[in-house]
Amino acid sequence: MKKLFYIVIALLATSIVYKHIPQEPIENGFNIQGFAELPVQVGGRIKPLDSVARNTLLILSGRQYVITPKGEKISSIHWFMDLCMRPELADTYRIFKIESPDELGLDGLEEKSKRYYSYNDLQPHFEDIQNLFLNLEPEVKKRTAYERQIAKIYDGLYLYNTTLQSLHPTGDAERLDRLADEYQSYESIIGLGLEAIRAQQNNETYDPKILNSFIAFGDSYLTLSKTSRLRIIPPETVSKELVLSDWKNVGLELLDAMKGESLSPVLKSYAQLTMAYRSNDSVTFNQGIESIQNNFKLQYPKAEKRVQFERWFNDFKPFALSIQLYVFAFLLLVISWLNWTVPLNRSAFWILTLTLILHTFGLLARMYIQGRPPVTNLYSSAVFVGWGAVFLGVFIEKIYKNGVGGAMASLIGFATLIIAHHLAMTGDTLEMMRAVLDSNFWLATHVIIITFGYSAMFLAGALGIAFIFMGLFSKNFTKENARSLANMVYGITCFAALFSLVGTILGGIWADQSWGRFWGWDPKENGALMIVLMGAIVLHARWGAICKERGIMLLAIAGNIITAWSWFGTNLLGVGLHSYGFTDSGFFWMLLFAISQVFMMGLGLLPWKYWMSDYARSRCL
Repeated sequence: MKKLFYIVIALLATSIVYKHIPQEPIENGFNIQGFAELPVQVGGRIKPLDSVARNTLLILSGRQYVITPKGEKISSIHWFMDLCMRPELADTYRIFKIESPDELGLDGLEEKSKRYYSYNDLQPHFEDIQNLFLNLEPEVKKRTAYERQIAKIYDGLYLYNTTLQSLHPTGDAERLDRLADEYQSYESIIGLGLEAIRAQQNNETYDPKILNSFIAFGDSYLTLSKTSRLRIIPPETVSKELVLSDWKNVGLELLDAMKGESLSPVLKSYAQLTMAYRSNDSVTFNQGIESIQNNFKLQYPKAEKRVQFERWFNDFKPFALSIQLYVFAFLLLVISWLNWTVPLNRSAFWILTLTLILHTFGLLARMYIQGRPPVTNLYSSAVFVGWGAVFLGVFIEKIYKNGVGGAMASLIGFATLIIAHHLAMTGDTLEMMRAVLDSNFWLATHVIIITFGYSAMFLAGALGIAFIFMGLFSKNFTKENARSLANMVYGITCFAALFSLVGTILGGIWADQSWGRFWGWDPKENGALMIVLMGAIVLHARWGAICKERGIMLLAIAGNIITAWSWFGTNLLGVGLHSYGFTDSGFFWMLLFAISQVFMMGLGLLPWKYWMSDYARSRCL
């Protein structure tokens, strides 16, 4: 019976994992995967078009897929292809998410759909949106919810248009169908056009038709050089230290042809595959992709592997898979407290261990892609905090084998990855480092150590919550169980206090090197000090017997509020040298979390007579 039970659990876990294994489709003969792996430079790093498509669509619509007017569900890269190569089709896709369209004051807009709108839906309102945007409160933090929504729509339309112009000059269908001819005509007229300009300046005879045509090309490409979002043209020779100016966007490449440089074969290949996609010619389309890939492989053999891996990593979504497995492990552990304790507990432990390995792989993969330590921004800190809590939870579960440590660790892992998921809505989570954090040594020491302290404090607080709930509602919660939980919280708090203290000291040394002062009472510094003090309070309450088990647990829960404030709350202030992760939408959730922790502490302060456990009855004797 036990073997059958383990087989069922294993099959359920395997089915969850199998759904996340990336597929390698070729749609109608078009090598979509190859197109998704084409390299571009944006945001200061080389990345695949797949990442650009996913991040852009997340910003615009909050999701990574599109529902077409025909009701078909297409991927983000498919949408990107339509946007750049079939814009007349992409303009009909409802991708602009507007939460409260009836509050915008744009007549007729609210009748189009409930939450999602197409470019064509918004087009009649462009002038009104621009006027509303120009009259907004200049200081972003002072804007109302209505003003933030107007700004989001305006910024979304700007992002849409700059992305649309990423691969080639844009225009009507006829221009896109004849891109190769346009480039050929442009190259052939450059010499004559320059001669016509010189002749005009010297009051000599010239062909006005050639001059006007050349000026029209120049004006168009000059505008394109300023509006094209992606840099898709790599340099002909690779320098040892690449900077943003090494790669060029389409407009810059076309303008540089006036200097006598020939057009890049990459630019011509993009024109080739664009025309092929529009004419449904998969063979020519795939040839264009192969040409671009070969060019990139010759110049960037190491980066080519990294770009391909990033595209695969995007499809695999290890953190989304980890969320599901954490929920599965948590449910198994909760059920184990009711019945089948040993088999469910053992199954949950191995699933939690498997998920920790998967979570670790996700962290290592991000480090490989970015070439940085694991914590570089608010998103990666959420991923790492969850990983640290699960790592510690698996460790204490291995020692105590009571399911509590595993359950709380899986709950924290789930919650932090959900937080990370929402933080990812702002765009690329592998962005280039801000100057205040641009140091691999300190990122690998101070930031990791202090973030590990966050993990431990949250785990101690979660164990405190488990103590309260089990003491209130479980008759099987004994004095031995309470003592065991108290020992777990004590050990974890020792770990948290040590790491927080060391991390804070290292942060002071970094600040002294960067800003010339060890301590400046910056909000982030104050938050780190508060965690150290909170850990010291818990430990001294234990050592001095000031508090017994329940009091220690309540202090550990209070540590959740302090840690959340240091981690997120200080960023909400938007001041100080560390305010690199400001999120104006986080105040409500911070406040809600703090209230929930105060509520938990209130439950813990209920008189013993309201507690159902054996532990509470022993306290009343």
